[in-house]
Amino acid sequence: MLALVLVDIQYDFLPGGALAVPNGDAVVPVAARLCEHLGADVVVATQDWHPPNHGSFASQHAGKQPFERGESAGLEQVFWPDHCVQHTHGACLARGLPLHRIERLFYKGTDPRIDSFSGFFDNARRRATGLCEYLRLRGVHDLVVSGLATDYCVRATVLDAVEQGFSTTVVLDGVRAVGLDPRDEQQALEQMQAAGARLRSSRDLL
Repeated sequence: MLALVLVDIQYDFLPGGALAVPNGDAVVPVAARLCEHLGADVVVATQDWHPPNHGSFASQHAGKQPFERGESAGLEQVFWPDHCVQHTHGACLARGLPLHRIERLFYKGTDPRIDSFSGFFDNARRRATGLCEYLRLRGVHDLVVSGLATDYCVRATVLDAVEQGFSTTVVLDGVRAVGLDPRDEQQALEQMQAAGARLRSSRDLL
């Protein structure tokens, strides 16, 4: 069984959003084509879903500016602009995705104390989203992953997927990076590949 996993394709990560990923909107048509033509048995999506006082927000830490680094809840933390706050437009999945094909949403980043990049676990690995159990219940063995952002949430989701035993493919033209450091995107791709994930274009897959 094959599952397509769409990672955080939300308005706040698209151009004009609170935490816009450069060219992030380019993943939307790729993800839409994958939904309609990949032939996946299961299509799921993850959704950043933060409370307004989330500890990853720079606004919650006196003297901190967005994209500075520090510590929160005992973990190393990049402090972000407020983004994907629950029940706001920025947290919604992007228009252009065939929402009728997405059978389940998995919320992450709901604990105000701990950030959550991976679609499987929070960054402290204290809480699971239920994604792994759901995929196993559906009999899924193979994953194809598209979404945002390559160097954070896609990377973490893919590394956890491989660790959990899923055969995992990253869609190269279906992901984009934040790129706080110009090397981050390439390093993330290399790390995912070294862990055992495959890197393929949507053309190869379709």
